[in-house]
Amino acid sequence: MRPLARTQSGLRAATHAPLLDANEIAALALQAAWLNEAGRRREVHDHHAGDWSSGWLGRGLDFEESRPYAAGDDIRDMDWRTTARTGRAYLKIYREERQPVLHLVVDRQAGMRFGTRRRLKVTQAARVATLLAFQAAGRNAAVGGTLWDTEDLALPPLHGRAGALALAGAAATACPPEADAAAAEPVHDLDRLAWLAAVLPRGAQVTLISDFAWLGTMHEPLLARLAERVDLLAVEILDPAEQALPDVGLARFHDMASGREAWIDTGRAAEREAQTRAFRSRQADVAARLARAGARHLVLGSAVDDLAPVLLAHA
Repeated sequence: MRPLARTQSGLRAATHAPLLDANEIAALALQAAWLNEAGRRREVHDHHAGDWSSGWLGRGLDFEESRPYAAGDDIRDMDWRTTARTGRAYLKIYREERQPVLHLVVDRQAGMRFGTRRRLKVTQAARVATLLAFQAAGRNAAVGGTLWDTEDLALPPLHGRAGALALAGAAATACPPEADAAAAEPVHDLDRLAWLAAVLPRGAQVTLISDFAWLGTMHEPLLARLAERVDLLAVEILDPAEQALPDVGLARFHDMASGREAWIDTGRAAEREAQTRAFRSRQADVAARLARAGARHLVLGSAVDDLAPVLLAHA
C-alpha cells in the first residue's frame, strides 16, 4: 500500500506542477535576446533604411506633412520654411508614434492538455508565449495576453519586462488533465474572438497559440474581423501522435474535448492510414480557414525544443 500511495502522490504532484520552472523561463528569455539580435542583423543586411518604422521608441512624434494655417492653430507648429518659400502660412502636422502592443492568446482547453513526446501541447504553447513575450519586451513593446481556460484570464498590457514576466508566470501555471471534460464549462470561442476584436487597439500584434480543434465555419467571420484590425499570427501546436498514429495494438482513445471514447486497432496499417488521412484533411481545413480570415499561420510540433530558429524563419 505504501509504494502505491507514494506513486499516486508523485503523479498528483507532477500533474499539478507548473508547466515551466524558473530555469526554463530564464532560458527562453535568453533565446528571446538572441532572436532580437538576429532579427536586427537580418534587417540591416536585407532592407533599406526607411522601409519600416523603428522597433525602438523615439521622440514620440514624427513629421507627417504641412498644411495651410487655419485660425485657432497653435503657432508653435508653424512650418516657417514652407511659409517663407510660398508666402503663405503653413503648419506642420505630426503623426503620433505609438508604443507597439503584443497580445498573446494561450489556449489551455482540454484538447491542449495532451502530449506523447517530450511535453504537453499546452506546455509548448506556454514556451512559445514566453519566448515571444520576452522578445517583444526587448523591443520596448507593451505585453498583455489572454488565457483560454475553464475560467479565462485577461492580462492587461504592461511595458517591457514586467509584461513578459506576468505573461510567462500565468502561462506556466499548472494545467492538469480535466477529470470530466464533457461536464466542463462550454467553450465560448465566438465570444472570445468578439472580445479580442472589440478590446484590442488597431494595429496591435496578436498571436493566437492553439491546436485550433475548435475552429469551424462559424468562427471565420469574427476571425476575419479581428485580422482586419490587428496583425494576427496563428501558431498551431500539434502532437506527433496526432500526425501519425503509433502502432500500439488495440487501444482505447479518449477525446478530452468531448469526453467520447473509442477502441482503435492501431496494429492495422489500414486503420493508421485512415487516421493519417483524417488528420491531414483536418489540418488542410484549418489552414484554409486561417488563410481566408487573413491570419498568418505557423505549424509547430509539441516536441520541438529549439523555438528561436523556427520563429526567426517565420518572422
